[in-house]
Amino acid sequence: MVSCLYAECFLLAVFFPLLQVGAKNKGGLYSFDVRDIHNQVTSLEQYRGKISLVVNVASECGYTDEHYRHLTEIYNELTIEKNEPFTVLAFPCNQFGNQEPDNNEEILKFAQTNYAATFPIFGKTNVAGRNPDPIYGYIKDSFHSEPTWNFWKYLIDEKGVVINGWGPRVTVKDIKENIVGAIKKLKTKSHGEL
Repeated sequence: MVSCLYAECFLLAVFFPLLQVGAKNKGGLYSFDVRDIHNQVTSLEQYRGKISLVVNVASECGYTDEHYRHLTEIYNELTIEKNEPFTVLAFPCNQFGNQEPDNNEEILKFAQTNYAATFPIFGKTNVAGRNPDPIYGYIKDSFHSEPTWNFWKYLIDEKGVVINGWGPRVTVKDIKENIVGAIKKLKTKSHGEL
């Protein structure tokens, strides 16, 4: 009897944390907490119900200017002007070529001064390798790929599920049709539920 109880406790101790991780992942990307650009813990739950474009950004990359300009344009057009259920979620990363060496405050100033970026920018994050931030671990596990350079873009649906992903050679303008299509699909679903 005692040995059975011990075995049950052992199994719970080993598998309960795994069940919790699985339960968290069932909530999709929006079930995670992250650090914002001011190093405060914030929940991605506030973006549930929207289509999100998750991007690992860098300030000193050859792709920086084009991507920041296009990210700002699409965010301004879809989110601010048209009030669509869409957002850009930018995660600065210094893992590729040391191209995001600045601190969070300098990163935010760079994005706002040079590109008038108003989309959410989070704290510096590891997006690949052995210890990625949990949201990028989730992306890797669900999409079976991880960023190999700056400006990987992942399209996330309203439930936090990864729809698609593209590397840095694919521009934001190249995927605008995919973004607009995901928004239309979401709005069609929403109207059907009324």
